[in-house]
Amino acid sequence: MTSGTTNTNRKCLGWAARDPSGILSPYKFSRRAMGSDDVSLDIAYCGVCYADVAWTRNKMGHSKYPLVPGHEIVGIVKEVGSNVQRFKVGDCVGVGTYVNSCRECQYCDDGLEVHCSKGAVFTFDGIDVDGTVTKGGYSSYIVVHERYCFRIPESYPPELAAPLLCAGITVYTPMIRHNMKQPGKSFGVIGLGGLGHLAVKFGKAFGLKVTVFSTSISKKEEALTLLGADNFVVSTNEQRMKALCNSFDFILDTASGDISFDLYLSLLKTAGVLVLVGFPSEVKFSPSSLNLGAKTISGSITGGTKQTQEMLDFCASNKIYPNIEVIPIQYANDALERMIKKDVKYRFVIDIANSLK
Repeated sequence: MTSGTTNTNRKCLGWAARDPSGILSPYKFSRRAMGSDDVSLDIAYCGVCYADVAWTRNKMGHSKYPLVPGHEIVGIVKEVGSNVQRFKVGDCVGVGTYVNSCRECQYCDDGLEVHCSKGAVFTFDGIDVDGTVTKGGYSSYIVVHERYCFRIPESYPPELAAPLLCAGITVYTPMIRHNMKQPGKSFGVIGLGGLGHLAVKFGKAFGLKVTVFSTSISKKEEALTLLGADNFVVSTNEQRMKALCNSFDFILDTASGDISFDLYLSLLKTAGVLVLVGFPSEVKFSPSSLNLGAKTISGSITGGTKQTQEMLDFCASNKIYPNIEVIPIQYANDALERMIKKDVKYRFVIDIANSLK
């Protein structure tokens, strides 16, 4: 169905948190009206991200309730605006962590909309073009400007595509930015959760020699056998860690726990790069750890629209698939609790189409 600037105005069914307890329950609401550049998609799957925990429980201090979380969305196009060129009804489409930006600044012009000078509009708990609060993918459908939608390759299972739209692009972006696509180089991954396990998969696809750092010896078998990492190191083993001094070209910190930045910087070779995509309570290190050896420490979040599509196509071409546990929406509260306890291998994906009624 093609429309101009109207909408069917059908009610949207979602699951929302009403207060900082974060407990989710059924919630009916209205989506904004369709614009001529918009795509309306019926949501099939939505990945569960730690951001869903943080925002539903007001960890950032600015959550607006009722809050419908979810920013790893895959669905089927139900309707397109009259100006939409890239998608048609029936296409499988993804939506990630943001649904709008100014489309005028340098960063938007460069396809880095996530860094929009005026602030990207988050998929949930943001302020949309019509002044309403955005609501995420724990819901039956969503309306999004076509620029912020992504084509899911035909060969790629839609439920597996969902985690790529946040977890996947979060690790892919800094790996490309810092030129980590160099076969034979040494690559360390701190943490083996939703982000970390995808970093391992990308590292192997890039031909890197991958070492996983974890505080838990219990993850050794899965890191080496299930995910194909080359080495596994228990990061609390000081002797083993010191023996790896000057060994790594790149290290990606996907964990949000506090680490010794001085220790990890010492593991880098000259001109090595340590990238932070998690959110520890503080970043603290001696200037000499950085200056001696001309090392770099950098931060990163998700990625721009151009790179997100590139990442999806790369995953399809190289058969990179997240490891997931598919759940019904009725299990969402339990899933968030299990995520807090790190009891998931490695990403929950909600089967919206078959459970949200």
